[in-house]
Amino acid sequence: MTDDNRVVERAGWAPVRHFAERSVLGLLVVAAIGLTFGVLLLLVRFHWQPLQDLDRAVADGLNRWASGSDALVAVLQQVSSFGGRGVLVPLVVLLAALLMVRRRPRPAIYLLVTGAGALILDPSLKALIGRLRPVVEVPVASAPGNSFPSGHALGSMVVYGMIVLVLLPAVRRRWRPWFVGLAAVLVVAVGFTRIALGVHFLSDVLGGWMLGLAWISVTAYAFRIWRREAGHPTPPITDGLEPESGPDLRPAPAEGAVLPHPWAKGAEILVGWVFVFGLLYLTGYTVTRWTPAFDEAVPAWLQSFRTPSLDHLSWMWSKAGDTHAILIISLIFCPIALALWRQWRPVLFLALTMFGELTLFLCAAAAVDRPRPPVEQLDGQMPTSSFPSGHIAATICLWTAIAIIVMARVHKPWRWIFPALAVIMPLGVALSRMYRGMHHPTDFLGAVLLTAAWVTVLWWTVRPNAHAGTAAEAAEEAAQATHGRRLETVG
Repeated sequence: MTDDNRVVERAGWAPVRHFAERSVLGLLVVAAIGLTFGVLLLLVRFHWQPLQDLDRAVADGLNRWASGSDALVAVLQQVSSFGGRGVLVPLVVLLAALLMVRRRPRPAIYLLVTGAGALILDPSLKALIGRLRPVVEVPVASAPGNSFPSGHALGSMVVYGMIVLVLLPAVRRRWRPWFVGLAAVLVVAVGFTRIALGVHFLSDVLGGWMLGLAWISVTAYAFRIWRREAGHPTPPITDGLEPESGPDLRPAPAEGAVLPHPWAKGAEILVGWVFVFGLLYLTGYTVTRWTPAFDEAVPAWLQSFRTPSLDHLSWMWSKAGDTHAILIISLIFCPIALALWRQWRPVLFLALTMFGELTLFLCAAAAVDRPRPPVEQLDGQMPTSSFPSGHIAATICLWTAIAIIVMARVHKPWRWIFPALAVIMPLGVALSRMYRGMHHPTDFLGAVLLTAAWVTVLWWTVRPNAHAGTAAEAAEEAAQATHGRRLETVG
């Protein structure tokens, strides 16, 4: 008797029947979705008049609604960006990298293959159909290329749909409907904005949704066949693509309270913030009223070296400390840190460091109101005053916090790269800001003072390196915690 027959003899035909039923139902769903998209594509391709009339009526009505308010258009454009490649591609790449860090290569490959397929389908079909974009009475936005199907609708359906399938095992069952609903609302919102902005017809968005749903259905079905061939069970899709990956996908399964006595810690942090602000204000008041001689001489001296090449180089260094660069680095580092070390505490430390830096800088700059150096300022008029330098303070805070987190958790020689960056990056930004005539040397010193005082406050209150361990130690601790919970459940 074969092994398969023995399995059937012990468990009966019910598991086999359930698998067959799910397989047939899955194929029927995929076929229905594909057929619906095919019919819609033909109607668009052959200019079916009722569909064209509906598209035109919806486009004109939403254009009249949206064009009456610049604020509304700005909101629509912001929501629409969540379906653009600038958000979706980095999101997929980052999530795939996090899955690889958590040793889940199969769902990572699924994300990359499914995402790459969407990137190919969108321009290919647009070139094949060649439909022009809507022409509305009051244009409020523009987009390149052809119209059918909507790339934003397709991309958002594929990316947020497959993220749901991959991450569903990590979500508690009672929260899964909310998780799925949130993704659905985001997909619908992105599609709606594309019509309201006048860059797509209703049928473009519906086509994008249908095609995206068909594509993730096909790839999810292929993934389930891959699992079965590898000897893994194929549970209902409502449990996610890889249900056993739940413990590995949870952010910090073994971590206890992130901050014991959070109200007391919050009060300590607030008091520390007030003291740091007072120190900055006192220092800023002093250097503004009694400006040292070198404070204006250094920017004037640096101005004498200006050339087009150095202007461009200083602009690039300066951009390394602006809000967008700091935010992007933070948004990349925090998920990676959470995936590696499975603790919220270092992420909280970095978040509080950057939030405190921003609020301290804004409040101190407004209170001190120091003028910029009396030289030509290459960046023009800035909305904030000179002391302290926000670019320099943000750069020092970011790289200092990252160095503190990494040095306690990495024991390889390459970890010294991060303390080096905590010195090199701020010095480069500081030199570029003074070269461009935007800051005095004492503004740089103010940024150093802000970082030293604020990071010290958070070091003593948050304790970012409490229970710090390597990635391997964190994974072992999480595995032990998961095993312990399973034993408790069985008991």
